[in-house]
Amino acid sequence: MPRFQPVALLALSCLAAMAATPAVAADAYPAKPIRWIVPYPAGGGSDFLARTIGQGLSTRVNQPVVVDNKPGGNTAIGASETARSTPDGYTVLSADNGTLVFNPALYKTLSYNPTRDLAPVTLLGRFPMILVVGPGSQAKTAQEFIAQVKATPGGVNYGSAGAGSPHHLAMELLKTEAHLTMTHAPYRGAAPALSDVAAGQIPAMMVDFAAGAGFIKGGKVRPLAVANATRLPQLPDVPTFSELGYKNVEAAALVGMVVPAATPPEVIGTLNRQVVAAVKDPAINKKLVDFGVEPVGNSPAQFADLLRSETTRWTKLIQDLKISLD
Repeated sequence: MPRFQPVALLALSCLAAMAATPAVAADAYPAKPIRWIVPYPAGGGSDFLARTIGQGLSTRVNQPVVVDNKPGGNTAIGASETARSTPDGYTVLSADNGTLVFNPALYKTLSYNPTRDLAPVTLLGRFPMILVVGPGSQAKTAQEFIAQVKATPGGVNYGSAGAGSPHHLAMELLKTEAHLTMTHAPYRGAAPALSDVAAGQIPAMMVDFAAGAGFIKGGKVRPLAVANATRLPQLPDVPTFSELGYKNVEAAALVGMVVPAATPPEVIGTLNRQVVAAVKDPAINKKLVDFGVEPVGNSPAQFADLLRSETTRWTKLIQDLKISLD
């Protein structure tokens, strides 16, 4: 039987330790701060979602979660930076349906490819859309609003938070389903559009509750219907479009988390478990609901399936209406 000298034994020990290192490193994720890119300015719904869930995630993984706002390019700046980042789970992106579904249909060229460059982690939450009018509007119900639009020669204008936003496309969906003539007036954000609806400068818009809560609660705008499968807990007396006979009028800003496409599956799995646990934490969940978010937290496969079905639905609408932002 061969006898090992002390130097040989030391060498074998070192080799064994080196061989074990990758597994230990994988098990230790995350071992440093996580950078969470939000492709919108601070203070909005996506920013609130990331900061609220990020606090819970930080507590769970014992690492800082640093929110980095990178607005611009209809979210393309933040998406492109994430796509180019090292795929190690330490750079994540808040990506909504504008980033992952609408942009590829709205632009002929993009600086990123959602399906090739980004991998889904989980759907964080939904911001259902609400049809609102100003307090001076004679329309007290969605049916009355639709009838008024149809009776107006040339139709009416409507506002949105911006061209290509979920607010914009939600109203285009209603236009199509209700056979309305309406002209889009894009604003730079929901707040200025809401201000003009409240002042009677523009008749109506679609808005999510998170952005419109102050105007709705203050009576500055009147909610007529929600583009959701069920009534919203914050607006229990406001009917859904489905209740009114427009079952296909469902629209929401869908905000999820994605990472660079080459991120290892085991890292995505760990990130998913920790983020979903944070979303479902009772205190965090209540904060989100109170803000106007419908919290979700699902698997990467479920999020991917949703993105595929949403892409099919909205790409057809965008192409049929020949909407382009190039």
